[in-house]
Amino acid sequence: MIVRPRRAAPVLVCRKCLERSNEGRDVRRALKSELKAKKRDGTKPAKLISTGCFGLCPKQAVVVASGASLARQEYVLVTDRDQIPRALALLNDERGG
Repeated sequence: MIVRPRRAAPVLVCRKCLERSNEGRDVRRALKSELKAKKRDGTKPAKLISTGCFGLCPKQAVVVASGASLARQEYVLVTDRDQIPRALALLNDERGG
């Protein structure tokens, strides 16, 4: 049996990076609002899931990943809320622009 979820794939964010970054609270809020804005008709917005450390530990940036980006062994680093739309596009492999 195959089941298709009504929700988009989750976005993973490092909890430790959110706490350490000066912009962590703004980045988290912006991620959640952008995920809600990008939802398709008839589906629920993707969940934002705080995870443990990814082991990258950048200074003043937040590590974000998705299932698709992890399969490609890629992570996205976000330093402020203005980078959120581009970061979500990279997570979903929309490399244009």
